[in-house]
Amino acid sequence: MVMIIAIDGPASVGKSTIAEKISDYYNSPYLNSGKLYRAIAFQIKIKNINLSNKQKILRCARAIKEIDLNSRELYSSEIDKIASKISAKKYLRNQLMKFQKEYPKKYAKGNKYAIIEGRDIGTEIFPGANYKFFLWADAMIRAKRRCDQILKKGGKVSLNYVYKEIVARDLRDLNRKTAPLKPAVNSVLLDTSYLDIEQVFNAINKIIKKR
Repeated sequence: MVMIIAIDGPASVGKSTIAEKISDYYNSPYLNSGKLYRAIAFQIKIKNINLSNKQKILRCARAIKEIDLNSRELYSSEIDKIASKISAKKYLRNQLMKFQKEYPKKYAKGNKYAIIEGRDIGTEIFPGANYKFFLWADAMIRAKRRCDQILKKGGKVSLNYVYKEIVARDLRDLNRKTAPLKPAVNSVLLDTSYLDIEQVFNAINKIIKKR
């Protein structure tokens, strides 16, 4: 049976980098669930879909393919904002929950682990996950990391703007009625503010190997 490693946390805390590193180390597939919302947000943007148009948004969700999750167009402040808003829509979360729950069965056959990262994996999607990690970091540190990520991709951005966006998103994610951002009761909490990727990976890997 495939064991689930759930990694949750706010924006730009390093979830994707850690999930990918664990995936490479154990040669196991991983799903960046945030990309699901980003991919739909991108479709909403290019098709100019009104955020209140439930049917068109659901149509985008039903048509989503794994290849859509690898587009370079998914990372921008505008996509961040749209993704954050639509992630609070219960009907969309229910639709995408099917994709997430089926992921280990479809893509992790023959593997020991499936790594799923997002904001409510350990609380809503896989409450029975074998391993649950919740990453956190100071908002300004996350803003700097986000700026570096955007600059590396050739974009232009203001640190102050990104910081304000991250603080605003934290507030939306923490206070939304549907699946608010919070650590699962039995998750391992890791503050990554002053840890590099290797240190975070080693801490998580040590826990995985102990069980």
